[in-house]
Amino acid sequence: MTVAASSPEIREDALLGGRVRLHQPVRGYRAGMDAALLAAAVAAGPGERVIEAGCGPGAVLTQIAARCPEAALFGLEREPEIATLARRNIEANGLDDRADVRLGDVATGFRALDLQPFDWAISNPPFFDDPGRMRPPAPERRAAWMADDGLAAWTGFLLKAVREGGRIVMIHRAERLGDILALLAPKAGSFAVRPIHPFADQPAKRVLVQAIKTGKGPLRLLPPLVLHDRDGAPHTPEAEAILRGEAALPF
Repeated sequence: MTVAASSPEIREDALLGGRVRLHQPVRGYRAGMDAALLAAAVAAGPGERVIEAGCGPGAVLTQIAARCPEAALFGLEREPEIATLARRNIEANGLDDRADVRLGDVATGFRALDLQPFDWAISNPPFFDDPGRMRPPAPERRAAWMADDGLAAWTGFLLKAVREGGRIVMIHRAERLGDILALLAPKAGSFAVRPIHPFADQPAKRVLVQAIKTGKGPLRLLPPLVLHDRDGAPHTPEAEAILRGEAALPF
């Protein structure tokens, strides 16, 4: 829901039923359902630390903060203007005491941040890493769509960023599930996968994947989430409850 226009280029949206206010660009990549689903899949407990790789304007971080009021949050963003906007959203939502955003690139690795490993390392990585396989997006959307260093750079960053026994959570295109599992498997396990279907009679287009660093448990395929039905409502009751912050997506 749009609340107000803050400038010709930025507008303010209300998330989680108005519990979160998010300023984001009118043009270019805008956080939406994927950000809401990723945030709903993070159940950080009191004192736990969460890092998001590629945090954008802070849509996931601010929603996690509303859902997990005693967690500490850290975002990494490589686009200076978007990182500034994320800090603005942190301040606007009163999160200065437990959230921070740093300018940086996943490609430089986690060690460059000089931080202790986190309890949770999460990401909604760019969905494409081969410009030859898709029509180039508008320039203001390219950074959000194209993973210049490939999916391996993102999974490698997450594996370094999380402590042993900590949790990695990603949302990505369903067709990349095999790649995600293969890239994480050398150092993580106990996978849990939740398919996200646009309609109940259509294949999943997204997957939420959780892995535990050094985990040894078997892979679990969880019940799917269906986003839409065909009765004319924008979302299924289950999806609407997640968007309003009334339900989560536990692993």
